[in-house]
Amino acid sequence: MKKRLPKLYIAALCLLILFSLVFGILLALSADVAGFLGAAAVFICSALLLILSLIFNKDITKYVTAMDKDIVSISRETFYDFPEPIIIVDDTESVIWYNREFEDRLFGDDRAYGVHLSDLVGNNTAKIFAQSGATVKILDRYYNVSARQSETFSLSVIRFSDITDHVLLENEYKASRKTVMIMMVDNYDDVLQNAKESDKSNIQGQIEQVFERFIENTNGVIHKVANDRFYAIIEERHLSRIIERKFDILDEVRSIQVGDRSSVTLSIGVGRGAKTMAESEVYAKQSLDMCLGRGGDQAAVKTPGGFEFFGGISKAVEKSTKVRSRIIATALKELAQSSGTVYIMGHKFADFDALGSSIGLCGALRSMGKQAYCVIDPEKNLCKTLIDYMTQNGSGDYFMSCEAALSSISDNSLLIICDTHNPEFVDSKTLYEAANTVVVIDHHRKMVNHIDNAVVFFHEPFASSTSEMATELIQYFGSECKISIRDAEALLAGIMLDTKNFVMRSGSRTFEAAAYLKKLGADTIAVKNLFSDTLNTYREKSILIQSATLFHGCAIATTESNAPELRLAAPQAADELLGIIGVKASFVIYRMDGVCYISARSLGSFNVQLIMEAIGGGGHQTMAGAQLNVSVEEAVKKVKEAIDNFIIKL
Repeated sequence: MKKRLPKLYIAALCLLILFSLVFGILLALSADVAGFLGAAAVFICSALLLILSLIFNKDITKYVTAMDKDIVSISRETFYDFPEPIIIVDDTESVIWYNREFEDRLFGDDRAYGVHLSDLVGNNTAKIFAQSGATVKILDRYYNVSARQSETFSLSVIRFSDITDHVLLENEYKASRKTVMIMMVDNYDDVLQNAKESDKSNIQGQIEQVFERFIENTNGVIHKVANDRFYAIIEERHLSRIIERKFDILDEVRSIQVGDRSSVTLSIGVGRGAKTMAESEVYAKQSLDMCLGRGGDQAAVKTPGGFEFFGGISKAVEKSTKVRSRIIATALKELAQSSGTVYIMGHKFADFDALGSSIGLCGALRSMGKQAYCVIDPEKNLCKTLIDYMTQNGSGDYFMSCEAALSSISDNSLLIICDTHNPEFVDSKTLYEAANTVVVIDHHRKMVNHIDNAVVFFHEPFASSTSEMATELIQYFGSECKISIRDAEALLAGIMLDTKNFVMRSGSRTFEAAAYLKKLGADTIAVKNLFSDTLNTYREKSILIQSATLFHGCAIATTESNAPELRLAAPQAADELLGIIGVKASFVIYRMDGVCYISARSLGSFNVQLIMEAIGGGGHQTMAGAQLNVSVEEAVKKVKEAIDNFIIKL
């Protein structure tokens, strides 16, 4: 600026003089004496200004130069004595200058010249150049570190603003947030119904002592609202430690023995991260409902982002009472009678349990005068032998394709979904979305994305199969309900499939349901023939078993074949792999029609449901599955990662 100003000034004076000369000449030619004198005066003044400017130009330059030096000096001193740490880094992000506060508060007596920026702010280097900067902890203090890059030079100024008080206040606010926790003893009535009065008091005392010790480690409160239910309110700081210990109260309660065989189990629902206490209670109730729907003996933490589960290593406890079945049967009967056509649908690639329960309910409703159909994809299913068997015995009109059902469904129709409660797994999601009235009957452990618009949601995770649940409902439909022998055999086939011929997940109610079906005339030999394999299916099963490898006690079998028999061979191979010594769980993986299918099985000590849930599937503790849009190799990698994570949580 000090060089450009005099030149502009002189140029302006020169133009003024030139203008005066031209103006004076014109006036002189016009013989106007007054005008000539005026022009001469302007010319003389301009000339004097030019001469003075030339004389004082050197002094003006000196003054501007001195002022610039003073400004630079003051800026440097201000930066150096600035009350917050400041550094300057070059284009390699190395420190080339820092002020007194940085040296005193952050770097001590060591020299910081040449230190890389990442050594100060860690992996936040990119974040500090954002508009809001980044929060960095240095020497037990918190700083908001922000950067401003020079537009002229390849240098950046980094400022460290101490926000420790703000961060500590924010952390204290988060740590002191209140969380509602609902704890319920799963099998309270069942384990105490046959106990002596003295034993009841002792068990109740042990349970309450566990809860008291649990709350003593926090600054929260606990309140008993029923013999089997407790409410607790604790702070977030203590909940975090409880989650880190993976809710070890579950193990402590499980150690309470009732008699020689049964033990007490606990379900815990936690509402975390809610805006209000009321919302936290709603979250806690939803979490508890998820725990009970997944078999109990676990904890669920509900946040605005979803659910997180802990525990769940015990099998679901079978309830001896059938009151719920009777109530559901009455409600379902009344609902069917007030509806038009009844459509009964299972899950994709329906198996014997999905179709068997559908056939049993279809036959029962038809015997009561209702128009009912089993909706199933005639090509994509795993129970063609059962469909053929029913068709050969005069019940072929039971079945309807998904397209035909969709074209005939009305606002007054009733849709019953069997053997699944996930809207993504139903045989026809379009039919589900078109139905106004939906009933769900399922025994799989509850998933997060379950059907939430069902007017009747009959869900019993302790049941062996949906066919067992359907059989109990049929018993309470009344004397006017009569099912045929073929219907009874379809139900029995569903029970035998899911229990592996009454070996897995078979309770007393399972055998009672089978006895009822046998009483109706179900032929076990005819049912057994439904499970016969073709030679190709047996061959594919053998290939899968031969390919199995062990990983942490889990057998993982894969194949590159895409033979249609794999849909039957894969679950059968998974079952047979459990017969190998040292195998706690089995996973069979194959790819077909662009989708990778996984069949998972265990004997109970290894929860395959949690593993399949981790990769987007679901199921039971002993039987689960998943469908992934990846290659077989990627599916194997995901399964191994899920197994590793499951073992870490144990």
